[in-house]
Amino acid sequence: MSLSKEDRGSVGEHPCFSRKAHFQYGRLHLPVAPACNIQCAYCDRRSDCPNESRPGVSSAILTPEQALERVEQALSQESQLRVVGIAGPGDPLCNPAAMETLALVHRSFPHLILCLSTNGLLLPDKMEELREYGVKTLTVTVNALRMETARKLYSNIQYHGKVLPFEEGIPLLLDSQRMGVQRAAAAGIAVKINTVLVPGINDQETEPIAQAARRWGAVLMNLMPLIPQAALSDSPAPTPNMMHEYRSAAAKSLPQFTHCKQCRADACGIPGQEPGPLQNR
Repeated sequence: MSLSKEDRGSVGEHPCFSRKAHFQYGRLHLPVAPACNIQCAYCDRRSDCPNESRPGVSSAILTPEQALERVEQALSQESQLRVVGIAGPGDPLCNPAAMETLALVHRSFPHLILCLSTNGLLLPDKMEELREYGVKTLTVTVNALRMETARKLYSNIQYHGKVLPFEEGIPLLLDSQRMGVQRAAAAGIAVKINTVLVPGINDQETEPIAQAARRWGAVLMNLMPLIPQAALSDSPAPTPNMMHEYRSAAAKSLPQFTHCKQCRADACGIPGQEPGPLQNR
């Protein structure tokens, strides 16, 4: 993948792509995507506590117009805001409101870095829209390469409104993730791979995922520890030593981002300095 000079600058100011930026620049997550087309075994979006910091949690769902107002409010409070992203609570690509929000923000604030986090199922279908709306950075969650592993992590895969059987849905998901990352990278979008480390399930695939993602064109990997909840509430979280071991192995193929806070879907502020002036839950 070849990034333009402008796009390299965008990555350098993205607090979820750059360690330095993590402590210097702000990001705003807009919770405009309530629906999801996949049920992950570790995902629970039902509860909400202002003190929780984990993916999928949001105090409210915004309309695209409300989201645009939220961006205006945040910019008026903090000059260090650089990134506006959509990271849930569901998957942005299966929520028309998320795409409408991207269009509104890009039109009103073209200087901001637009970012998206997705499971990748619809990524090949939505690439042209993402390019049209000026998305510069993209995070794709890839937790498995093998069908046997994916069956333990995903259920209820829906594609264009149809629930697919495992033998059809899982290969489609894995192929879509690969093709989506490849096409995004070819379009000059900086792609980060998120992988949730689940001991005993996908721990032997994290290094192969890094190797594959590098071939696809990704520039960064964020290996995150499992938060035991939902169907995996009784599963052990990886220890700090385990995280270090698997990150070190994956780093042979892709640089590792190790400062992720597994943020809420309505997170706001400079991640390395929270709570800050932009924090508003």
